[in-house]
Amino acid sequence: MTKKFYILVFGLFIAGVVGCTVNYSMGGASIEPDVKTISIDNIPNRAPSGPSGMGQMFTNELKDKFQSQTSLKFVDSRGDLEISGEIAGYSTKPQAVGGDEKATKTRLTITAHVKFTNNKYPDKSYETDFSQYEDFDASQNLADIEDQLVADITEKLVQDIFNKAVVNW
Repeated sequence: MTKKFYILVFGLFIAGVVGCTVNYSMGGASIEPDVKTISIDNIPNRAPSGPSGMGQMFTNELKDKFQSQTSLKFVDSRGDLEISGEIAGYSTKPQAVGGDEKATKTRLTITAHVKFTNNKYPDKSYETDFSQYEDFDASQNLADIEDQLVADITEKLVQDIFNKAVVNW
C-alpha cells in the first residue's frame, strides 16, 4: 500500500476522534461540546425547620460549583442544562446511646429534592432526592454549631448533584 493511503487513513482516524470529543474539566465533568449553557433556579427551603438563608446559601454553592468546575455559561432560564428543586428535609435524631441511656451523638440530615433537565440529551435528565448528614456530640447545642454543619452538609449535597449531572457516576 502506498504512503498516501496510510496518510489518508490516519487523517480520517484523527478527524473521527476529533469529531467525537467530549469536553472535560478540572472537576471531572464530562460535558458534550454542544452543551453551552446552564440555568439554576433559586432552591428554596421547604423543610419545616432549618436556619434562615439556608436555601440561598445552597443555591449560591450550587452555582459556584458549576461556575468553577465547568465552562458553562449561566443564563436566567432555558439553559441547555437546567437545575431546580427545593430543600425538602432538615432533621436531627439521636445516633448513639451512652451507658446512662442518653444520646451521645446526634445526626443532622438535610435532604434536597432536585430536578435536573438536560435539554440536549433528555435521557440524562433526572429527578431525585439527595440526602447527606453530619454527626455531632449530643452535648453540643445545635445552635452553636449549626452554621458549620449546614455548610459541610451543603458541600456534600452540591458535590453529589454535580456528580450525577455532569460527571456521570
